[in-house]
Amino acid sequence: MDFRAPGATANVTEAGQWRTLLASFSHIVLVANSEEVNIRELQAEYPQTALFVFFNKVYKVLDEQFSGNALLVSRAQPGGANIVYRHEVADVVKLFAPERFLGIMNIRLARSERLNTSADYLGTSTGHLDLTGFCGEFYPQEKLPTSGFAIALWLVDQQLPSKIVLAGFSAKRSDKWRVVAVHDWTFEQVFLRLFARVGKLSIHDGVAKNSYASLASRFPELTAADITSTIAEVLSSRLSQTDAQVDKLISLTNVLRSLDEFLRRLKPKFLKKR
Repeated sequence: MDFRAPGATANVTEAGQWRTLLASFSHIVLVANSEEVNIRELQAEYPQTALFVFFNKVYKVLDEQFSGNALLVSRAQPGGANIVYRHEVADVVKLFAPERFLGIMNIRLARSERLNTSADYLGTSTGHLDLTGFCGEFYPQEKLPTSGFAIALWLVDQQLPSKIVLAGFSAKRSDKWRVVAVHDWTFEQVFLRLFARVGKLSIHDGVAKNSYASLASRFPELTAADITSTIAEVLSSRLSQTDAQVDKLISLTNVLRSLDEFLRRLKPKFLKKR
């Protein structure tokens, strides 16, 4: 196995270069920033030939230095990557073992997003992958794909010999981490699960059994379209009911939100780091 050296991402900018680099690994495990990820158990399930790909604020899933082969994907923003302008690079990079850390893959998905230099990442080896417009033909309008979703699709398109694994890609809210509304989480979950069902990638711990699939055998007199439209009707009704309750909550919390916005405006800029 041709393992790549630490810092191998330096000056990598072409898709072919990335393919050559990533093809060295038996597994490419994409690790979402999710409370569902137990990094020790996850690492133990894969061989030392696996590459673990992390995203942005890795302190969400790492509370100590990660000892395996690692790559950090850092998403560009109009003002540069968030770990750069929030001065979190040092806090993030120190969570990877230097001898197994390939470096940073700085990606962008829109022309308005600005890529960063190695200097911006405090000298950390940095390569770039420009995926501008990559998801534009199929992703819901007025929404932006997540970094994890875009990289998962890009990896599938590369047809690597490596096995692609998703870990923690549940899109579930938690008390600790929010689900950002700018992304279409439902669309992404559907897309990724379909990929898993046709074998283009795998989901760590598997995909839960689809109970709705058994409805066809229970109601043989109905077509697939009949069953699908009924499911959509029920979901639409439930979402409408949920929207009504959310509107009530918004009305009840108007005062609290106004107070929160007022206090945020008073907070000095150097304390606004999240």
